[in-house]
Amino acid sequence: MSSVAVLTQESFAEHRSGLVPQQIKVATLNSEEESDPPTYKDAFPPLPEKAACLENAQEPAGAWSNKIRPIKASVITQVFHVPLEERKYKDMNQFGEGEQAKICLEIMQRTGAHLELSLAKDQGLSIMVSGKLDAVMKARKDIVARLQTQASATVAIPKEHHRFVIGKNGEKLQDLELKTATKIQIPRPDDASNQIRITGTKEGIEKARHEVLLISAEQDKRAVERLEVEKAFHPFIAGPYNRLVGEIMQETGTRINIPPPSVNRTEIVFTGEKEQLAQAVARIKKIYEEKKKKTTTIAVEVKKSQHKYVIGPKGNSLQEILERTGVSVEIPPSDSISETVILRGEPEKLGQALTEVYAKANSFTVSSVSAPSWLHRFIIGKKGQNLAKITQQMPKVHIEFTEGEDRITLEGPTEDVNVAQEQIEAMVKDLINRMDYVEINIDHKFHRHLIGKSGANINRIKDQYKVSVRIPPDSEKSNLIRIEGDPQGVQQAKRELLELASRMENERTKDLIIEQRFHRTIIGQKGERIREIRDKFPEVIINFPDPAQKSDIVQLRGPKNEVEKCTKYMQKMVADLVENSYSISVPIFKQFHKNIIGKGGANIKKIREESNTKIDLPAENSNSETIVITGKRANCEAARSRILSIQKDLANIAEVEVSIPAKLHNSLIGTKGRLIRSIMEECGGVHIHFPVEGSGSDTVVIRGPSSDVEKAKKQLLHLAEEKQTKSFTVDIRAKPEYHKFLIGKGGGKIRKVRDNTGARIIFPAAEDKDQELITIIGKEDAVREAQKELEALIQNLDNVVEDYMLVDPKHHRHFVIRRGQVLREIAEEYGGVMVSFPRSGTQSDKVTLKGAKDCVEAAKKRIQEIIEDLEAQVTIECAIPQKFHRSVMGPKGSRIQQITRDYNVQIKFPDREENPVHNVEPAIQENGDDAGDGRDAKDADPGSPRRCDIITISGRKEKCEAAKEALEALVPITIEVEVPFDLHRYIIGQRGSGIRKMMDEFEVNIHVPAPELQSDIIAITGLAANLDRAKAGLLERVKELQAEQEDRALRSFKLSVTVDPKYHPKIIGRKGAVITQIRLEHDVNIQFPDKDDGNQPQDQITITGYEKNTEAARDAILKIVGELEQMVSEDVPLDHRVHARIIGARGKAIRKIMDEFKVDIRFPQSGAPDPNCVTVTGLPENVEEAIDHILNLEEEYLADVVDSEALQVYMKPPAHEESKAPSKGFVVRDAPWTANSSEKAPDMSSSEEFPSFGAQVAPKTLPWGPKR
Repeated sequence: MSSVAVLTQESFAEHRSGLVPQQIKVATLNSEEESDPPTYKDAFPPLPEKAACLENAQEPAGAWSNKIRPIKASVITQVFHVPLEERKYKDMNQFGEGEQAKICLEIMQRTGAHLELSLAKDQGLSIMVSGKLDAVMKARKDIVARLQTQASATVAIPKEHHRFVIGKNGEKLQDLELKTATKIQIPRPDDASNQIRITGTKEGIEKARHEVLLISAEQDKRAVERLEVEKAFHPFIAGPYNRLVGEIMQETGTRINIPPPSVNRTEIVFTGEKEQLAQAVARIKKIYEEKKKKTTTIAVEVKKSQHKYVIGPKGNSLQEILERTGVSVEIPPSDSISETVILRGEPEKLGQALTEVYAKANSFTVSSVSAPSWLHRFIIGKKGQNLAKITQQMPKVHIEFTEGEDRITLEGPTEDVNVAQEQIEAMVKDLINRMDYVEINIDHKFHRHLIGKSGANINRIKDQYKVSVRIPPDSEKSNLIRIEGDPQGVQQAKRELLELASRMENERTKDLIIEQRFHRTIIGQKGERIREIRDKFPEVIINFPDPAQKSDIVQLRGPKNEVEKCTKYMQKMVADLVENSYSISVPIFKQFHKNIIGKGGANIKKIREESNTKIDLPAENSNSETIVITGKRANCEAARSRILSIQKDLANIAEVEVSIPAKLHNSLIGTKGRLIRSIMEECGGVHIHFPVEGSGSDTVVIRGPSSDVEKAKKQLLHLAEEKQTKSFTVDIRAKPEYHKFLIGKGGGKIRKVRDNTGARIIFPAAEDKDQELITIIGKEDAVREAQKELEALIQNLDNVVEDYMLVDPKHHRHFVIRRGQVLREIAEEYGGVMVSFPRSGTQSDKVTLKGAKDCVEAAKKRIQEIIEDLEAQVTIECAIPQKFHRSVMGPKGSRIQQITRDYNVQIKFPDREENPVHNVEPAIQENGDDAGDGRDAKDADPGSPRRCDIITISGRKEKCEAAKEALEALVPITIEVEVPFDLHRYIIGQRGSGIRKMMDEFEVNIHVPAPELQSDIIAITGLAANLDRAKAGLLERVKELQAEQEDRALRSFKLSVTVDPKYHPKIIGRKGAVITQIRLEHDVNIQFPDKDDGNQPQDQITITGYEKNTEAARDAILKIVGELEQMVSEDVPLDHRVHARIIGARGKAIRKIMDEFKVDIRFPQSGAPDPNCVTVTGLPENVEEAIDHILNLEEEYLADVVDSEALQVYMKPPAHEESKAPSKGFVVRDAPWTANSSEKAPDMSSSEEFPSFGAQVAPKTLPWGPKR
């Protein structure tokens, strides 16, 4: 086989995809006489279709970097072909890369064989496998399985023959699959299908199908006959394209199985009816005998590389020769080294067949061009654009490059190959003349720094110097860098790379220890913060460790000074982070969390902003009461104080301090806080706060309801006393389901043990890993006694008994509804006791209980209590108008749920009436129901309440009555408050914010009458308990608004002052500076007259504010006017040429003069009658001094101006008096517009020659080539 491209990580995809047709045209322009004008085509040459650019050809890094291993004599080579239709990866863009390349690399690594791939002209895949025999066989097997498509086919044989295909213990089937490299799926015995599916390569499927049919034929009840026919005569029997055997099968109805060429068998199998089978056998024998007598053979030598052209795609060329001449051509197998081709046929036809064989073989030729391997990618060009010009002209030519070899192989029709060879040789010669390469040694540890982030450095060098830089991959540990391209660019790139490497050798690396928890913060969201640091120190490379490494080392690399500066900067940043990461936990009772958050998070947001801290609250469904505050220590303390003060204001929270020696604190807290947590839970959930470890403080703070705080204080002091004398600890174990039973209802049982023994018993918390461990702490004798009692209880619980009780079936449903919630609660409370009720539908009243004896007894007692409650249950009605039901329920039904829990009753609300019919119209809408409705709700027609108003309550009679009273207490009532109408809009506030705030704060509904009613009455609706607070709050707000009204009246005093309009700009000042100062100083508003309003007096300035403030502001304005009236204005002539220098850049110089002399200087505007007139305004003495100063400056600057003008005269070139001859302009010959007449100019009125934008113009051939 001819040389082919080595499969590497990069390959021919670059020049096999995206090829664009181009043509090479080399034109040499002969220089003409200068006197002759150039032709139009010389001056404006036509643009080529696509510019070829060899210089800019870029290569993928490391494309040809892997060297071929030398082939040793001990290796063997096998070549085989995968046709296009059988290739698994047909996409041309993926040749040499993608999945196909990965698979081949895996096979090479696994088997040790060497693979080379190339595409044939029919787009089939040629594969050459080299290596030791066993490696080649393994590799070939893998490639066929993974690179060829796994086609599938079905073969139908009688169902009763399937078992013969499978064989004993499936051995026959396994053997068949191994031999044919296919997967054979046989339907299950219970499946009626007789189709056997074969999956694998086309060749394998053919073999497997043949074998399956043979097995079936052998087992077929019909006649089966085998005929031995020499393999060489099979093509004559099959006929061209299998037509002859097809005809015989059709005519005789016999199945004839001729083994495929790939199977080395000589027998032909016939299956069918005996008579028809005999006819078919006779006909085949006749053909065989006839051909055996008449045919002869000749052997010819044909190059191995030309065999594939004789065979043709899918063997079509062989079939074509057979059809035309009746001669069979026998080609040696591809893995054979033989080049002998045998022709078999009638003597008179052999000559014609031989001619056709040679014609097919010689229709293609193979040639090679010498070219240094490093130039190959330049010859290919970027995305194959250079080769495209050749392959598009001669598509049948196949050009192959071999890695590491200094030659290029061409394969195709002889004439085309010669033309392509000439073009490539010319290309190689040109590249050798103008391209160069150099290799430099740079330590591989600097390579990634040379490449830069995302290749930034190396890409810049490539683009700047038009070169290609090949840096070896890190895995090679090679120091050799190769630069290729234009000789000058190569030298410049070499110099820059060596300089960069030299600079890196002088760089310093420093390891900075930063806790890993700060790394993400320093990097910032999407790397924003680290990008800022890198921009600040661009020469320093900052490397953070991988998060998985759990390392604190951050590496800085760069020039020594820059690294030091960056280190200090980052250390300061870390110090700030450490300072801001101080964290404290504040325990706050769960019921007050919503008050701390506030409406829409307003309270917590305000605390966060004002204290500059991060405050994290536990989730609503969490049992945690701890609020975590993070930030600077002082800020955290301030935020904690504010949060605690909110809690203190909301509840009767007491706080006491207890002095306990610091050395006892850890032992009091216990392992993971278990001991202190047990005290807090026992004492109603008080919060006990110990000082920070190491502070040396003895003060322990207890916070909570007064009674609970005292109880906790007593227990804490008792425990501390025990610890000081002698503390003893014992651990015992019990199943978690027993814990609730051991603790007892409301902690009764465990409290009894504590009271009897004096020991403290601690049960595990929900988050503890060991849920069985119970700890007993106290004096040794007390602990031993408590241990004894608990162990006795646990032992009783371990003795499982089974008992039963009788429960009336009418009560069964209560226990099993809601997925047995009542039974689950009993099991949790009484040590996991199992309660089994009889199945629904049976009338049995026997209920079985299984569990620990004590638990079973307690559960029986509890079930009996529930039954007594059910038997004593009554249902009463509570009439509340339907319009109040939503208010009674509360948000998400919270109020009803609370009443249900408190009184152990069931409450059912009626269905809502869609269109209620009222005898009396409601007075007021939902926002504020009429006061009468609330008061008369209970009394409204008590004789016949509507069904939609009746709420039913079920439970014990006394509990139902109490629940009814609680429900009636929730009915809202309405009161009226008189508020002056003019204050209503202030109470409502901007977009209703004021009134919403009051409604949220007092939990009421406030109804303000519509503006058109002009009413002073505001209605407040809500619970009686909240109405008084709401009314007081509303009246307090009215007082505030009335005070604000009075203040507004005082602030609205107006005072007018008369000032000449010419002084107004001075009073206002530059950008309003003077008037703003007066306004702020005297807290007034000053209004100047509108210049555009003719009716308004232009000399009146209005001052608004408190009376005394307006008078003080007036005096200030009049003082400025008095000073302005003393001022004078003088015009001074000042040469306009020095104005710019006196003014200075952006008026800086003139402002300095005006500030120094306290005057105003005005320069004339452009176009003024007298450009030299400058006006100076101010106090007389200041004006005089300022004029003297600017005149001195004029004299100084004017001397410079005169000198400069004199110099300009000599700098100008002498004027040429003589008139030049008129220029003829640019002249060209043979222009398009001179085609008909030499004097004719373009017709500018023609829409063809000068088309308007967007107009449709008839196509016309232009001198610049075809339009695109």
